[in-house]
Amino acid sequence: KRILVTGGTGLVGRAIEKVVADGEGRPDEEWIFVSSRDADLTSSSETKALFERHKPTHVIHLAAMVGGLFKNLRSNLDFWRTNIHINDNVLHSAHESGVQKVVSCLSTCIFPDKTTYPIDETMIHNGPPHSSNFGYSYAKRMIDVQNRGYSEQHGRRFTAVIPTNVFGPHDNFNIEDGHVLPGLIHKVYLAKQSGSALTVWGTGKPRRQFIYSLDLARLFLWVLREYDEVEPIILSVGEEDEVSIREAAEAIAEAMEFRGELVFDTTKSDGQFKKTASNAKLRRYLPGFQFTPFRKAVKETCAWFNANYANARK
Repeated sequence: KRILVTGGTGLVGRAIEKVVADGEGRPDEEWIFVSSRDADLTSSSETKALFERHKPTHVIHLAAMVGGLFKNLRSNLDFWRTNIHINDNVLHSAHESGVQKVVSCLSTCIFPDKTTYPIDETMIHNGPPHSSNFGYSYAKRMIDVQNRGYSEQHGRRFTAVIPTNVFGPHDNFNIEDGHVLPGLIHKVYLAKQSGSALTVWGTGKPRRQFIYSLDLARLFLWVLREYDEVEPIILSVGEEDEVSIREAAEAIAEAMEFRGELVFDTTKSDGQFKKTASNAKLRRYLPGFQFTPFRKAVKETCAWFNANYANARK
């Protein structure tokens, strides 16, 4: 197997690289991690050239334009156009070059805003996503549509996974544009340095299921090797492991030994209140899979951020 990982230097790509290097790789697998420096995946010719250069038999497709709530609110059209181009180019190049299997990465924000909980894999197309990030959400949904098309028309084994909120080392810790957990880690670091209060945007009440990037990486390997459905699979901790943004902020404060005050800026948007996902399908396949406890994973991520602050804050 020659496994090409797009978005290979991002949060999930680095986690897969680490898990493979730490002994989860197999002798018959050659892993190739590429980033935007290797090819502009919005360009069909550059994408095609990348596939011709590396000749992969398998692809893990992670590359995407991503960002937190506030970046999405500003740039929904950009998120739609960029991701549609990337996904179409990668899947079409994979098909044209005879790739045996592609595993793409979706997100729980693709699910309908008005829905019942917990959400599961059958509900993706049941209504419009939350208006705050409709561009990104619809672009990611279309991967599922394309996967079914390639399967029905060409017999391709293209599938997708749907992780809940991923975090860990090598995340985007940008306060303005990053996701909630890495943004909070950076904010706690700065508040600790300046001796000021920690200001959390929103009420702190929204609830999320967080998955540690190294756990997700181990699950990605299983999907690549063992999971044969075209239909996506949710990769997530259980419903009982959902935490509020307030609880997440408190876990980070504890891990960073921050003793200051927590202030909630309720003039800022909360985004979606909850998007509780069911991991029942995953548990049917892997009943014994052990997730890293949330506070332990937060502690390890904070330690990595502290040790790599000069690069991580960018």
